[in-house]
Amino acid sequence: MQSFFYVILWKYNREAKIIMQTIEVNTNAEKKAFLDVARKIYKNDPNWICPLDSDIESVFDPLKNANHQNGKSIRWILKNSHGKVTGRIAAFIDEKKASLSGMPVGGCGFFECIDNQDAADLLFDTARIWLAKNGMKAMNGPINFGENDMWWGLLVEGFAPPYYGMNYHQPYYKRLFERYGFEPQYEQISNSIDISKPFPERFTKIAEWVIKKPGYRFEHLKKKEFERFADDFKEIYNDAWKDFKNFIPITDSAIRQTMEKMRVIMDEKLIWFAYVNDEPASMILIIPDINELIYNLNGKLGIYGKMKFLYNKRVHKNKRMRAVVMGTKTKFQKHGLESAMFIKLKEYVLPLNQYKELELSWVGDFNTKMLALHDATGATFSRKHITYRYAFKSQNAE
Repeated sequence: MQSFFYVILWKYNREAKIIMQTIEVNTNAEKKAFLDVARKIYKNDPNWICPLDSDIESVFDPLKNANHQNGKSIRWILKNSHGKVTGRIAAFIDEKKASLSGMPVGGCGFFECIDNQDAADLLFDTARIWLAKNGMKAMNGPINFGENDMWWGLLVEGFAPPYYGMNYHQPYYKRLFERYGFEPQYEQISNSIDISKPFPERFTKIAEWVIKKPGYRFEHLKKKEFERFADDFKEIYNDAWKDFKNFIPITDSAIRQTMEKMRVIMDEKLIWFAYVNDEPASMILIIPDINELIYNLNGKLGIYGKMKFLYNKRVHKNKRMRAVVMGTKTKFQKHGLESAMFIKLKEYVLPLNQYKELELSWVGDFNTKMLALHDATGATFSRKHITYRYAFKSQNAE
């Protein structure tokens, strides 16, 4: 017998009683319906770029997502009384992160819904009840079951074509979340650099001075030495972020999963490392924007989709880049290493006469040092996401 989790809500609309039901995703047909929801919600939105179905499905595949080793995920679709799918949601529990904030917190994400508060409430209720039954006291959303460099936060400003891995949402989603009772945890700011414009004079002077300092060395990633650079990435990242609240050190498997996803599109000369007396000190990981190459695939990467992807890559080429992550070890954070790496990056990019824009995404409003670096580069505002939290009330947790 098929196993499913459901809740029923109803309301009167003139003479017709409208009944909605959430159904746990188990079958191939339900997986397809889950993916198709987004295509229906955004079918008339010229800015939306459909994520690859394979990327979304990999989140829920224990063989492709190492987070299943320390947690679990579940997802549902929403159907109305006519059997039409009108929404979706997923819920996650990461046992390593669940209690970092003082109480057990799960997550919900991959939310898509028609503009109907009752429908949204039912989806949120479904995720909340499952999380509560599994011992959680609150849920963050919309988030990913993985690292926060992908599918994290609700888009509330900057409804332009999204970069790869960045959430894009309908403007009315903010109302659906907040009317349910979600409250902002933090804002996530993305800023953009126009590659054709020079960096501010002070920024350039600092960078040029740093590049010439004895013992300071800058290298771009070399695929043939991937293991060395992966180790350096881990060392820098875990030191750079260790003092932030709720930080969990990145693992070797997480690094390799991230790199594997980027392998097809990765340009090793867009990923830079800084060393001080041969010690790994700072890094910046930038990728060409894959969304420019999958914009017309409608999420499908079969044989025909791969042919279109290769054609787009050869003919259209990338004009946008996304800085996925930056980090500098604590003891080197006032050495100007980031400035120097940006100069090195530009020395490679400008002669190509290809890239036009670099998005620095995303930085939490709590990370004032990184936001200051964005400002120093002359970057301008691009978009804002918000990560919300809903704390369960004892009387409505079940």
